Amino acid sequence: MPLKLSFFWHMHQPDYRQGDGKMHMPWVFLHAIKDYYEMPWLLSKHAGIKATFNLTPPLIEQMILYTKKGADCDTFLTLWRKDPGDLSAGERAFVDKICHASQYDTMVKPLKRYAELFHKENLDAGEFMELEVLFMLSWCGNYLRRNDPTVRRLLAKGRGYTKEEKEALLKALLDFMPHILPFYADLMKQGRISLATTPLNHPILPLLLDMENAVRSNPKTVIPANHFPLKEDAEAQVDRAIALYEEVFGCKPTGFWPAEGAVDEQSVAIYKDRGLRWIATDEAILMRSMGYGKKERGNLYQRYAFDGLFIAFRDHALSDLIGFTYRYWEAERSADDFMQHLESISETHPDGSVSVILDGENAWEFYPDNGFGFFEALYARLGDCRFCTTVTMDELSEKPEVAMPKLHPGSWIYGTFDTWVGHPEKNAAWERIYQTKHDYLHHEKSLDEKRKAEIADHFLAAECSDWFWWYGEDHHTDYAAEFDELFRSHLIAVYRLMNLTPPANLFQPIAGERKDLHALVNEPKFPIQPMIDGRVTSFFEWLGSGMIDETKLYSTMDRVRGPITAIHWGQDRDSLYFRLDGEIERLKTDGEIKIYIEGLDDTIDIDLSLSPVLGDLSYAAEEIVEIGISKRLHFHGLSEVTVRLEILEKGHVVQVLPGIGELTVDLNEDYAKNWFV
Repeated sequence: MPLKLSFFWHMHQPDYRQGDGKMHMPWVFLHAIKDYYEMPWLLSKHAGIKATFNLTPPLIEQMILYTKKGADCDTFLTLWRKDPGDLSAGERAFVDKICHASQYDTMVKPLKRYAELFHKENLDAGEFMELEVLFMLSWCGNYLRRNDPTVRRLLAKGRGYTKEEKEALLKALLDFMPHILPFYADLMKQGRISLATTPLNHPILPLLLDMENAVRSNPKTVIPANHFPLKEDAEAQVDRAIALYEEVFGCKPTGFWPAEGAVDEQSVAIYKDRGLRWIATDEAILMRSMGYGKKERGNLYQRYAFDGLFIAFRDHALSDLIGFTYRYWEAERSADDFMQHLESISETHPDGSVSVILDGENAWEFYPDNGFGFFEALYARLGDCRFCTTVTMDELSEKPEVAMPKLHPGSWIYGTFDTWVGHPEKNAAWERIYQTKHDYLHHEKSLDEKRKAEIADHFLAAECSDWFWWYGEDHHTDYAAEFDELFRSHLIAVYRLMNLTPPANLFQPIAGERKDLHALVNEPKFPIQPMIDGRVTSFFEWLGSGMIDETKLYSTMDRVRGPITAIHWGQDRDSLYFRLDGEIERLKTDGEIKIYIEGLDDTIDIDLSLSPVLGDLSYAAEEIVEIGISKRLHFHGLSEVTVRLEILEKGHVVQVLPGIGELTVDLNEDYAKNWFV
């Protein structure tokens, strides 16, 4: 039997609708014309290739809304189709912000006129219309670029678009929307794909069931003080997702991707009671559940079940190669490398199973041509492969081999829930949910069924994992204020439906600007072990590190800007690591770094013009600067070090890091206290 490979592509957007029923962000529409049809289409071009697609309920509902109401359901599209001269200053600023959201190297630069306008200020009405059209064309995927005559014609024209051409483009794209969901249904009927879904609003179900799961997963996680179980909400999230799936696809789902791969034993019981056959999560959950160490990682390629429910465990390394590494490589090299990894697995586990699970929409905008060349090369090789065959999750779930005695509560990120709870901002969001729910329960009996149903909708929407993802400093978005407002709007709506004045704190942003200097420091959370190559080679590579955003310090302290915009730091048992982001290209010719360690007589000197250096002092400068320093040789006998870095150009110091003091690093850090002093 050949090795079984199961691709699992997760498609998700949060619910962008506010009280007026309009979507206030356009990402569902944009990914629909770029990815949601494109991904199954790429698969369908290669006979025998199978995969599983996960479509979340908010994504499904909002795609259907475009089919029913067109541009009227989307704030951005409503403004986009206006004549630029008719936009207010605020409306134009919003449209302009979105039109600058395309990835520059892969989406803007290939369209010459778009690149010209992208950096130009004070566009006149005609230029602004060009910017709008080119932005929309940059989001059109390969299927549309090859098959839609309007898209092809406007791409060929390149510039100077008219109002009529702009309207024709929007009509073509809206006409395309109704074909997307039926395409998935057809491929499912053919047996080419499995379809799955997620609890309704993509909540962290184990935290709704029991917030103490966060502490069970990581005893150092600080959880909200006044939490209480939201089991009815958790069950409603699952039941309503199943009902929507059945309404759209004509059958019940066989499997779920729990939002963020978040699992615990209680949530498994809910899935099993509803007749689901399988779920999926990350390999970290398997390792912690079974007590496997690194040397036992090969056990990942068996098939497991907990309490009779099959669980597919994500091959972390293979998934991250596609998500974060292959974007930098040529397509043929990437495909060959992936096949070599599969062949290596097949040699030790010829009857094994491999689950490659990742975001099915966001990675491709970092690839040339939206990943077209990569998928063509990879699917072609898999189609000719004898040692490996692709299967759906439905097929993979048949006859699991190992029964798990317990299931560790956690998510796909480090097997904990720290991405969604623990930070003061994340906890503040949870506390607002609990307070609103508490007030609702006091007034529930006085409300009619219609209002109760509307209130339930808002609670379920407020429990979406996306809001908590963007709170805190661990992830960055230019739209933090918009996401914050969307979250709070659901809780404000609950009070208004109860005819109560919403508490003042619901009108205060949670994601606020941190003017306190210590609040500008994102403290380390986990050990890290980056590859010193000058690139971010994995989503997880620097995820647990500490970080100081130096750009925020400039505005706070009116400093002269230097070339470095952010400093990251962290450690593992053997080494201390630093990463510098910023204008690295300008430092690669004649830049130097001097690292001063209090207690050491000599500085650590780094010449950035050299090729990557490996050893007890490792460093590389490409897209970022990465540095690894051996603790044993450089810090022998020290339990704590105080660090300061100087950045030099042509022998002159141009920046001192960090900009607000020194870093004191406990070399035996247990991550329970701050590293910054």
